[in-house]
Amino acid sequence: MAKEEIKKLSATERYHLKQFVKELGGYRGRHTELVTVYVPAGYALDSIIGHLQQEQGTASNIKSKQTRTNVIDALERMIQHLKTVQRTPPNGLAAFAGNVAEKEGQSDLKVWSIEPPVPMKQRLYRCDKVFILEPLDDVLDDESIYGLVVMDRRDAMIGLLKGKSIIPVRKTHSEVPGKTRAGGQSSVRFARLREGATKDHYKKIAEHMKEEFLMKDDLKGIILGGPGTTVNDFMSKEYVTADVRKKIIATKDLSYTGEFGMQELLEKSADVLAEEDVAEEKEIMQKFFHELSKDTGLAGYGNKEVREAIKIGAVNIVLVSEHLSDEEVEEFEELAKPLGSEVRIISVETREGAQLKEMGGVAAILRYPLAS
Repeated sequence: MAKEEIKKLSATERYHLKQFVKELGGYRGRHTELVTVYVPAGYALDSIIGHLQQEQGTASNIKSKQTRTNVIDALERMIQHLKTVQRTPPNGLAAFAGNVAEKEGQSDLKVWSIEPPVPMKQRLYRCDKVFILEPLDDVLDDESIYGLVVMDRRDAMIGLLKGKSIIPVRKTHSEVPGKTRAGGQSSVRFARLREGATKDHYKKIAEHMKEEFLMKDDLKGIILGGPGTTVNDFMSKEYVTADVRKKIIATKDLSYTGEFGMQELLEKSADVLAEEDVAEEKEIMQKFFHELSKDTGLAGYGNKEVREAIKIGAVNIVLVSEHLSDEEVEEFEELAKPLGSEVRIISVETREGAQLKEMGGVAAILRYPLAS
């Protein structure tokens, strides 16, 4: 199976896209009058504009005068905006337009567009009561890749979790005899046959895990599921190599195998996946608090203090709370970029992120101690 290349979003790209989706997700139209357009990478923008002009003619047949006006005006605003863009960006374009006034009868016509951080494959035109944001949600979701394994003593399925999609990649079946033994076989011999077949089954699963997961650098972890006794038996022996074993982040007790088992494993792993999403964030924040508590001089915080440290090139990583405004985040990004400082957006969902918020929302890990 060819390895699929997936571009990783930087913390900054992820933050801005998440904020963009959040803003547009808050708008509601009174009728199907909010316009969404997705332009795939490499697709001619002139063709999209021509399509929208045709849709204006179609919209003239809408019976409701207010809805008709809102749709035609939104399409016109979209067309004029796309003409200023002139050419489809390398990753494609997502554009949105509509009357987002809070009170009926008023007009607050707005247009937005964004180049996705990864190439857009979907072409879409839609008028609806909401903006269609699922393709951008998919970009956010697809950042994480996990290995999934469901097994019992007779069957096993191995797959990948990419965003919200489960992709089966390998299925195997054991030769473990059923519980009813053939006539004339002693219980001891039959039990020995079953035990040998089970071991061969486990070895096969472990080998498949090694083949599918070991060389995937973008794999964030493996989640293993099955009947509790089976999983414990499998993990207690040396079937799984040390390199694969250290990638296993959780085991779950399941009732099913196969595709049903994959779905059950995903449902029972919501807690693990949520924790993994913030694991890197917690790690960098713990490093900051370690430097701060040890008084090494390599940690600083405060809006003014961090700005000054960035300006003299002393900052390695800027830690910015997502609680700050977009304008403040962008200011720190503009300050940091010329001097090679990395900006990390920190959520407020963890204990460490909440502490950063209470400290003013800005901190830094320094390259060298500053003179007091």
